[in-house]
Amino acid sequence: MTKAPWRTALLTLIGIAIMIVFLFPVYWMIKTSLTPVTELYHNPPHLLPAGATLDSYINNFVRNQDMLKYIGNSVVIAVGTMVLSLLLSIPAAYALARLPIKGKGLMMISILSIQMLPGIMMAMPLYIMFSKVHLSDRYAGLILADLIHALPFAVITLRPFFLALPKGLEEAAMIDGCNKFKAFTQIILPLVKPGIMTVAAFCFLFGWGDFIFALTLTSSDAIRPLTLGLYRFIGQYGTEWNNLMAVATLAALPIILIFILMQKHLVGGITAGAMKD
Repeated sequence: MTKAPWRTALLTLIGIAIMIVFLFPVYWMIKTSLTPVTELYHNPPHLLPAGATLDSYINNFVRNQDMLKYIGNSVVIAVGTMVLSLLLSIPAAYALARLPIKGKGLMMISILSIQMLPGIMMAMPLYIMFSKVHLSDRYAGLILADLIHALPFAVITLRPFFLALPKGLEEAAMIDGCNKFKAFTQIILPLVKPGIMTVAAFCFLFGWGDFIFALTLTSSDAIRPLTLGLYRFIGQYGTEWNNLMAVATLAALPIILIFILMQKHLVGGITAGAMKD
């Protein structure tokens, strides 16, 4: 039986209303970035930007290019977090899914426990530890700190992909002349490509959006990411909302682009990875 037309229309309206609620803050961020300083505190506020201007973007990315340095730092940290997470999580998830290892249950519980720890609880211990081994104020320190959440997430997400594969794939590949490593790289990895792309995207976002570890582990502007660069517009006597929102819009752009361009892979990867445990 088909759904009644009124029910379909009602569900569509509810979906549109929910979408508007979630997208309105994004619209307001972009609108504020285009609003002149003289119109920022207009009461009541304009729903559309009055006298829209690109001055905030020009001032922060053309005339003064300090923000470009913060963006470069964020790219280094995010890419480093993504690459290191993949290098460590792929073999770890494969081993937990396919190899006869004792204590798998305890390992998975430990990984889940680490994943659930709030970042603020780990910030101070990491600061003390990294200060002693000279990793504070370094890209390596920030990347390793971001791995605390990125790596457990990657292992937990990738493991079901390996579990879902037929158990005889490696044996069939070895009969055809492959060794274990070649079977893993040429047979197994291509089959879990959706999961790898999903994990890569989310691990990149873990590094791109980090704030807590960047705040506690850096003391100079040399390696501070864009999330800390935003704080330049928050002063003791006020906030430069148009400049802040302009930089925030540029900071959100990679996230939006990743989800638009990889939407099919991300959704497919998450659902496929949930099929078997």
